[in-house]
Amino acid sequence: MELTDKVALITGGKRIGAVVAAALAQRGVDIALSYARSRLEAEQAADAVRRAGRRGAAIQADLSQPQACDTLAITTAETLGGIDILINMASVYARRPFDDLRVEDWDASLDVDLRAAFLCARAAVPHMRKRGGGRIINFSDWIAKSGRPRYQGFLPYYVAKAGVIALTEALALELAADNVLVNAIAPGPIVAPSDSTDEELTAVAQATPLGHWGGEGEVAKAVLALLDNDFITGETIRVDGGRHLK
Repeated sequence: MELTDKVALITGGKRIGAVVAAALAQRGVDIALSYARSRLEAEQAADAVRRAGRRGAAIQADLSQPQACDTLAITTAETLGGIDILINMASVYARRPFDDLRVEDWDASLDVDLRAAFLCARAAVPHMRKRGGGRIINFSDWIAKSGRPRYQGFLPYYVAKAGVIALTEALALELAADNVLVNAIAPGPIVAPSDSTDEELTAVAQATPLGHWGGEGEVAKAVLALLDNDFITGETIRVDGGRHLK
C-alpha cells in the first residue's frame, strides 16, 4: 500500500499507539486516535502527528459500547475524509485470580479486546470499500499466538487475545475480495508495566533469547511492514524477541 495521504484510525493513543501514530505520520498518513479516558496522552499523540505535517485527531470513544465503534468510524471519516487503515490496539489488561473473577471482568476484556475489534472493523470496512480497499491490523499477544497460557490470573485476556487471532483469519477470508488485507501483531516484551521492579525487568530480559525488551519502535516497524506488503493476509506476526521459544 502506498501510504502517502492515507487515513488511519488507531484505537488506543497511549504508549505504543502514540509511537505507531508518529511512525505512520512520517510516512504521510493522517491519523485519528481514539481514547477512553486518557485524553491528554491521545491529544499529545495527535499533536505529534500534526508536527510531522499531517492531520491528527483525538476522538473519545468507550469501545465497550457497540454504538461507540460506529460513531468512531463515522467521526474519523467525516474529520479526515475517509478510512484506509484500521489498527485495533485498544485493550483491557488486568490480573485477577480465577476464584475472584466476576462476569464484569470477563465482559471488560472480551468487549474491548475482541468484540470492539470486530465492531470497529465492521464500521470501517464500508469506508475502505469506497477507497478501493484497505488494511486492518489487530493486536493479539505472544502468549495467545503460542497456543497455550503461561501465566495464571489472565484468563479473560488470554481468551480474548486468542479470539483476535481467529477473528483476523476469518476477516481476512471475508474481506479479500474487497482488497482489504487483515493481519495481526502479537507483541511480547515490548514495554514493561510501570510498576515493574528491577528484578522483574531483568528476569524478562533474561527469558528473551535476544536478551532485552523490544521497545515501542519495534511494533511500529512491524505495522509498517504489514502495510507495505500487498500479499500477506490472515497472518499473526509475533514481535517478541524469540520469547515464545523458551
